[in-house]
Amino acid sequence: MRLAIMQGESAVLDAATNLSALRDAAVRAGERGGELLLSPELFPVGYAPRVLRRDLDPASLPSLREELAAIARDTGIALLYSLPEVEGGKWHITATLLSAEGTVLSHYRKVHLFGAEEQEVFTPGTDPAAVVRFGDLTLGTIICYDVEFPEAVRAAGLQGVDLLMVPTALGEGYSQVPQRLIPTRAMENHLYLAYVNHAGVEDGFRLSGGSVVADPFGELLAEGGPETELMIVDVDPARLAAARADVPYLAERRPDLYRAWGL
Repeated sequence: MRLAIMQGESAVLDAATNLSALRDAAVRAGERGGELLLSPELFPVGYAPRVLRRDLDPASLPSLREELAAIARDTGIALLYSLPEVEGGKWHITATLLSAEGTVLSHYRKVHLFGAEEQEVFTPGTDPAAVVRFGDLTLGTIICYDVEFPEAVRAAGLQGVDLLMVPTALGEGYSQVPQRLIPTRAMENHLYLAYVNHAGVEDGFRLSGGSVVADPFGELLAEGGPETELMIVDVDPARLAAARADVPYLAERRPDLYRAWGL
């Protein structure tokens, strides 16, 4: 499968501009043979939790989701996007996977909220990675800070995920996450891991770019710079099989023993 990674700068609360950028990325990805386009955390509305809570009208969210589905349908490419979701007065950070026909394939609520601002605005989800079959691969979704917890990625690996998709909003000063942690998570769980970040400044917050895709051997197949860009990576089932046969971490786990250790 050919995967496209959209690293972009979002305009806070300017959905029209952000959706135009997404549509353009989808068109360009399709021209390069992309089958699935990944976009960053909260990209259609911008990453600015307190501003969103104060000024974003929840009534606008259904129409935004319809417009995102239209992008998938019009360009013929599957799309992973992230938006706030408001239910029962509670706000969540979510990620939704659409088919190339604009149909919802999976939907996920972020479990681990990062920092005081997110924790003030949003309510954490409780479910593990959203997992779905896509062609000959099993895809999973978590969001940003979730990937920094080994349990979240291990749960995805144990569900048979081949490609774990992680929209994020990573600020400057944390380059060890994409450069060190992401390859390790991919290797220890025998999966591809795509970590897609913003670039630029949103509501005074400087986002670092540096999106990466790691393969199941822990090799980085793509590394973004600090600016906006579109990266294309091929996900190879044969590479997955080779990694899983080489050092079978998941098959050789000893969960009964770990429980005895209090884990």
